[in-house]
Amino acid sequence: VDAILTDEYGVDLSGNKQIILFTAHRRESFGEKLRGMLVAVKDIAEKYPKKVQVVYPVHPNPNVARIAKEILGDVDGVVLTRPIPYEPFAELMGRAYLILTDSGGIQEEASVLGQPLLVMREETERPEALGENGKLIGCDRATIVKEVSALIDDEAKHAKMRKPHFGVGGGHAAGAVADHIIDFLK
Repeated sequence: VDAILTDEYGVDLSGNKQIILFTAHRRESFGEKLRGMLVAVKDIAEKYPKKVQVVYPVHPNPNVARIAKEILGDVDGVVLTRPIPYEPFAELMGRAYLILTDSGGIQEEASVLGQPLLVMREETERPEALGENGKLIGCDRATIVKEVSALIDDEAKHAKMRKPHFGVGGGHAAGAVADHIIDFLK
């Protein structure tokens, strides 16, 4: 998986920089909200040039891809990639210093992985996924930069958010199901 992320997607896994995994693709984010998110990412990359690498698997929708390339295409410290298949993407989520997203599904996955998660939305249909490691921050450029900077600048704050959270259940469902199947088959 490392070779795929490094060779095929240009992600630096050397550990020299903290990885910020960024995704933005929701229709309600199109237009000025998306532009603000992308400019915030540019601001972050420029504020921490030696400290962070932002990895953005760009959604192929032209409403996203065009503006992403326009704003972030030449920014040092930002890696724009094509969408990443699930297994390497899950590995990247697990290695990320923090995840910055407008995605609903990634909220759930990041919470289970215990990754610090900042959700760029005004509301979420998955509030149970936020837990101690997630925070709804909205779409405002200045707020995004402030919230990301707080996690980069304050290791204790970052560490406090680095906790697995199982929004529904306790994370032991597969074992319980397997036990029931074994009992049933006996």
